[in-house]
Amino acid sequence: MTEACNPFDALGASSDSRMIEEFYMRAALALAEQAGAAGEVPVGAVVVKDGEIVGRGYNHPISAHDPTAHAEVVALRDAAQLLGNYRLAGCELYVTLEPCAMCAGAIMHARIARVVFGAADPKTGACGSVIDLFSEPRLNHHAVVTPGVLAADAASLLQGFFASRRRSARASE
Repeated sequence: MTEACNPFDALGASSDSRMIEEFYMRAALALAEQAGAAGEVPVGAVVVKDGEIVGRGYNHPISAHDPTAHAEVVALRDAAQLLGNYRLAGCELYVTLEPCAMCAGAIMHARIARVVFGAADPKTGACGSVIDLFSEPRLNHHAVVTPGVLAADAASLLQGFFASRRRSARASE
């Protein structure tokens, strides 16, 4: 289980919102690197409440034999356990890749207040790239979405992972 920690207490950092967003996105990127090192698509996520990381997750559907083991879902589960509630009102989710429809649904059900993502996902993105579930008026919860935080770093990690996979596939032919 994740322990809550407020990194800004230790760092004495200013309250500049972009710096804060980048700090939490870097935490998500570190988790994405763990996923990539394990052979999983490198996506990481953290849940933040009142300036503290209360949930962490990275993609591992292959090793977990679980199609729902996306970074966002894992981080939501971790936060829910720590906070003792399936509703994560007042929390923010930082994720390196735009959430898919499954993850957007989980985010809505958890009542996450804000989603901050790095790279857009033109194939399955549910925050505007393919569809925008958070702006759908017929749905009952609407998180604020902030795209593009450290997008180049997140995209580079993904591109490097898939390039390596392609090289490996060509070498084995």
